[in-house]
Amino acid sequence: MEQFDVLVVGSGGAGQRAALEVGRRKGLNVALITKIFPTRSATAMAQGGVNACLNNVAAEDTIETHTFDTVKGSDYLGDQDAIEFFCSRCPEGVLEMDHMGAPFSRTQENKIAQRNFGGQSYPRTCYSADKTGHVILHTTYEQCLKEGVHFLQEWYLLDLVKDANGHVGGAVVWNMKEGRVEQIKAKAIILSTGGAGRIFWTRTTNPFLSTGDGMAAAFRAGNALKDMEMIQFHPTGLGRTGILMSEAVRGEGGYLLNAEGERFMKKYAPNKMELASRDVVAKAIEDEIAAGRGFGSGLNAYVVADLRHLGPEVIIEKLHGIRDLAMCFEHCDPLVQPVPIRPTCHYTMGGIDVVDYKTCACELPGLFSSGEASCISIHGANRLGGNSLADGVVFGKVSGAGAADYAETHEQPNVDAELAAAAKAWEAKFTEVTTREGGRPVVEIRDALADAMWNKVGIFRNEEGITEALKEIDQLIEDYKTCYVGDPERTYNMAFVNYCEIGSMLTVAKAIAMGALHRRESRGAHIREDHPKRNDERYLKHSLIKLGANGEYELTERDVVFTKYEPQERKY
Repeated sequence: MEQFDVLVVGSGGAGQRAALEVGRRKGLNVALITKIFPTRSATAMAQGGVNACLNNVAAEDTIETHTFDTVKGSDYLGDQDAIEFFCSRCPEGVLEMDHMGAPFSRTQENKIAQRNFGGQSYPRTCYSADKTGHVILHTTYEQCLKEGVHFLQEWYLLDLVKDANGHVGGAVVWNMKEGRVEQIKAKAIILSTGGAGRIFWTRTTNPFLSTGDGMAAAFRAGNALKDMEMIQFHPTGLGRTGILMSEAVRGEGGYLLNAEGERFMKKYAPNKMELASRDVVAKAIEDEIAAGRGFGSGLNAYVVADLRHLGPEVIIEKLHGIRDLAMCFEHCDPLVQPVPIRPTCHYTMGGIDVVDYKTCACELPGLFSSGEASCISIHGANRLGGNSLADGVVFGKVSGAGAADYAETHEQPNVDAELAAAAKAWEAKFTEVTTREGGRPVVEIRDALADAMWNKVGIFRNEEGITEALKEIDQLIEDYKTCYVGDPERTYNMAFVNYCEIGSMLTVAKAIAMGALHRRESRGAHIREDHPKRNDERYLKHSLIKLGANGEYELTERDVVFTKYEPQERKY
């Protein structure tokens, strides 16, 4: 059995920044478990930049303007006190990354370069060409090694464990290399496991590891999930694959064109054009395709991003990674050809309910969360580009500090019996599911879930479709109980890991669909065709979904926090 003061789950930007913060505390030992090598986490795929009011390009930018842009971007579903706290911490977070050695692109004055991003009043998105997440992740990893963070690689979170008083005090984990259940005791646990975009398998920017594991584990332990219906569809996924084409393309001045050669965003956001918020641009693209002004047809339909007017210098210096992706997956060179693009599932704005944004503490004592796995309610119904990496930088540090403070002032909960029982149950489950003959193949369940979610709880939603999706998810949950895995080996049994991941996705998908059915309005990324207007009188509330005592999903609401920004119609 392993024992640590603080256990971090997830090796993305938020998780590593949390572990680093704990590692800097003398007298505390911290471990980070990850199902892959740390620098392969999803943060490495974040391309465009990280937001902070540094005034390196626009002297008139202010933290208050960043705050308002974020509130407006959230379609007024973000908690304004948390957003104010977040935006005020962004400059410190980015400068700290710079001082740790992150190689940001620079201005001629050798300041951190900043570019325009969608839905923002000024160029405040700090960047390193189009590999910003990659450099932040690698820089943080180096610092974690320096501070003695203990990495447990290729370990997969199975469940959290609580003591008799409901305090989280440990976790059971699957050791992929050894093929066994491990028990870990910890005074505090931070869940920074990323999003759940692989639920929308049909088209997503997310890597295969984004399966909502931390969200599902927190839910099973009794913590609520918040605003799960809010799934962001990035407007510019590559046409064939859904792979991310960074917002930097539009930030640097790229055009979006329909099949008629028209810059169609002038009809939807005449002031901001291509730099409107993501939900506005994604909906506009889908509307153009639905109206017959796209290229191709069906799931293969698309519009194009035209970069040619930017010139070789800008594309090669600032967008070279995007150029590589376009040539590899779309077989076109942005220097000479427009690139096919279409919206793709990108970001989970809901997540584990965090009840104190100043510490990232959750409802369950001893549990903390940060990054995409969490819902601190700064993104609301639509996240601004550049606020995700900033979220990881800011709240990764905050969650680390909060968990460290908690560990310094609390004793280790007595969870020995609970850990032993959970480990025994998971060992039995491994034997059962990997030796079972018959049942529905687990990969069929995964594909059926993806089809139901993309087609019925995707960019456009309605009552009939969501209701059908919920019925299908319930049936898939039943099928999952007797599904076929087929590999009894223990060492690196990825079929069993996939089985566990699909269980997480089913859990999270049901919460997404329930939230989407409940919210009978259109707000931000949640577009209800049968309720096309925003309804502030009824739905200026967070949706909370929790596991009831009888195993049922229970939905309640919580008021959105307002400070000084009253809701108004969003115009870009």
